[in-house]
Amino acid sequence: MAYQTFRQEYLQVPPVTRAYTTACVLTTAAVQLELITPFQLYFNPELIFKHFQVWRLITNYLFFGPVGFNFLFNMIFLYRYCRMLEEGSFRGRTADFVFMFLFGGLLMTLFGLFVNLVFLGQAFTIMLVYVWSRRNPYVRMNFFGLLIFQAPFLPWVLMGFSLLLGNSIIVDLLGIAVGHIYFFLEDVFPNQPGGGKLLRTPSVLKAIFDTPEDDPNYNLLPEDRPGGFAWGEGQRLGG
Repeated sequence: MAYQTFRQEYLQVPPVTRAYTTACVLTTAAVQLELITPFQLYFNPELIFKHFQVWRLITNYLFFGPVGFNFLFNMIFLYRYCRMLEEGSFRGRTADFVFMFLFGGLLMTLFGLFVNLVFLGQAFTIMLVYVWSRRNPYVRMNFFGLLIFQAPFLPWVLMGFSLLLGNSIIVDLLGIAVGHIYFFLEDVFPNQPGGGKLLRTPSVLKAIFDTPEDDPNYNLLPEDRPGGFAWGEGQRLGG
């Protein structure tokens, strides 16, 4: 019974979110079981381009460190905001969501050549949080019951939290920078005088991932609506 319930809940998670979070959990489990080591996964341009270990372009986004507070914190935010994006502004546009992953990953990898970061998964999570926050500007957030602010400040609050924990903020700044570039090119520049849409999802991705349009009358469950967990519970201003 428990297995059937878990399976049903698991299959209800939208496909991109399900695939990415599952890959992250399985990668961490493989490291914990010592089937692989982080040295086989980390981002190393020399090993990638000179020794053709191209899998590192992907695996460095899948490992968030050993199981602990930092891992759980990142997994919760990754799952929550990736799912809300996929079920929100990208609902019925899986190909566009996959293209955002590819664009963000490519840009982050290019930036990664110039900064001393060996794993980019946390920066990728901040990118997802940034895009969601900018597309939901009127949602009020509650961070651990200590701070109340509007959604666009969430990435900066997370950066401050990382600073308090003694972590490098380069990771957060990289995620914010890539998220802002995507948001500007996709949401801002096309609506400017003389602007236009520069990011176009390749037709091959649309052919592979897009499905028939969903029911326009579909309403998200309350727990799937924007706002997050207890430290990210929100409501729209004026509501």
